[in-house]
Amino acid sequence: MRQVVTLFLLATLLAMPAACSGKAAAPTAIVPVVQPVSRSTVAAGVAVSTRQASATPTSPVVVEYDKDDLTVASASQANVSTVKLAGDGISFVGKGAAVKGKVLTISSAGTYSISGKLNDGQIVVDTKDAATVMLVLNGADITNTTSSAIYVANAEKTVITLAEGTQNTVTDGAKYVFPDAKTDEPNAAIFSKDDLTINGSGALTVVANYNNGIASKDDLKITGGNITVNAVNDGIKGRDSIVVKDGTITVKAGGDGLQANNDEDAKKGYVAIEGGTLNITAGMDGIQAETRLMVSGGNITLLTGGGNARKAADSAKGLKAGVALTVTGGVFSVNSGDDALHSNNSITISGGEFLLASADDAIHADATLEVSGGDVRITKSYEGMESNKITINAGTIHLVASDDGINGPSTSSSGGAMQGRPGPGGFESGDSHLTVNGGYIAVNALGDGIDINGAVDMTGGTVIVNGPTSNNNGALDHAGFKITGGFLVAAGSAGMAQAPDTSSTQYSLIYNFASAQAAGTLVHIETKDGKALLTFAPAKTYQSIVISSPEIKNGSTYVVYSGGRATGTVADSLYSDGTYTAGTQVASYTISSIVTGAGAGMGGMPGGRGGTRPTRP
Repeated sequence: MRQVVTLFLLATLLAMPAACSGKAAAPTAIVPVVQPVSRSTVAAGVAVSTRQASATPTSPVVVEYDKDDLTVASASQANVSTVKLAGDGISFVGKGAAVKGKVLTISSAGTYSISGKLNDGQIVVDTKDAATVMLVLNGADITNTTSSAIYVANAEKTVITLAEGTQNTVTDGAKYVFPDAKTDEPNAAIFSKDDLTINGSGALTVVANYNNGIASKDDLKITGGNITVNAVNDGIKGRDSIVVKDGTITVKAGGDGLQANNDEDAKKGYVAIEGGTLNITAGMDGIQAETRLMVSGGNITLLTGGGNARKAADSAKGLKAGVALTVTGGVFSVNSGDDALHSNNSITISGGEFLLASADDAIHADATLEVSGGDVRITKSYEGMESNKITINAGTIHLVASDDGINGPSTSSSGGAMQGRPGPGGFESGDSHLTVNGGYIAVNALGDGIDINGAVDMTGGTVIVNGPTSNNNGALDHAGFKITGGFLVAAGSAGMAQAPDTSSTQYSLIYNFASAQAAGTLVHIETKDGKALLTFAPAKTYQSIVISSPEIKNGSTYVVYSGGRATGTVADSLYSDGTYTAGTQVASYTISSIVTGAGAGMGGMPGGRGGTRPTRP
């Protein structure tokens, strides 16, 4: 009986919530970032979309809240004008508005309490004042069959307050009537040409039969309320920005769930989510920002493009940013018919809990992807994580991929487009780069476990790869892998097997079995005096095993066993805190170089060699 303990790995696991119990990391509580009442700051990307006319600012995006964004107006407060809807008529008591038929036009700033039901009418805001119009929906049901039910034609700002304990409904028709062929606005059930804020604690249901649900051509803020939107196109749209501070938002949209689409000003076109609960079902993207998408808190559930069963024909990404996606907190559940998290440039994750299932890539950034915290669980993907430059500093990552687990494609010299791996016999050279400085990474991939068209540098952390069964892929596929610290174990097929290379300062072992080993067959490596280095039960059929650890010493002799029995806790196929009962000894060799290999048909070349890959969905 041999004790199953890897000292370095044990120390690494003890430092991480995921492995303290020897089990996969359980989601941990996320405390939303508490923002000041008047202002919040969210990190911003610095790159710029080619569609944008001006440079993206290098300073963070600062979301400012005016007092009226957070002030919940009441129908009982002083100087409130009263609007009572009565089917085919409107009664108005107060000042600053006029009634014509079934249309109320508000011409002055102030507070207006609206209650009752209006059949095929409209609330219009058209003011010249440099002050805010407050609309208190106090049990209002407004329908317009040929236009927006609430239309802000002109205002400094409009705040819609959902009165406590009330249910409010806004509905439009399937066809709008415009004054001429050149006019195409308003085009949403609630439409504002200027800044719009929704607050309060009441409920609002928006049924958009023509186009969008709630739309602002400037900034749109949601600081409270229970809001449900059903829209044939986009659910909630703020051209310049969307900010969600609090509230419960449920969207069912034929197009995008939330969208900010200003592509002319690099300082605009952003989405910032600081809290609240969002449940979005979208035919296309769940949350889409033309420039930056920033999440610091909240509970976000997204179903896009029908889910992960097959690749959507249109863009159906979960979280999508044109320039930068930044996540510092929040809880995410994404089931997407396209990439779950996507940026045309950069993604930065420093916190949050993620449960991702995608018909394409789970996390994809064209240029850079950096993970410095959080708990990422990818249950289904084509490729788990993909970017030209990937840096992992901290956090817990578990991923399942039908092709490559972590993929680093090159960029072309001409247009910067990401290029996939070469065909059979080609080398994985390129400008992509993976850096692992820390964290816990567990990969289960049918293609390459880690496929980098360029170099890999590993200085710390834990990397566990359950790799491919097919010989045209490998658990590791790279054009140079320098390891100076951390713990690495990778199991997979032998045809393309690679280990870290001789530029490393930490020692590595690679062993190829004479034949494929059944899934779950233990491989155990120990020193000649019985000190355990590795006890591993790969999740799939395998023929090659690679290990690198600070415990591997030059001049030491290591014995490799196959089969046998083990006790203890198992995390991602790796045993700890138990004992090993020996199976069959298959090798014994002494470390004499940075990379030591043995076994049948050794690959282990430092330069990666390409193979075929499944067709991208």
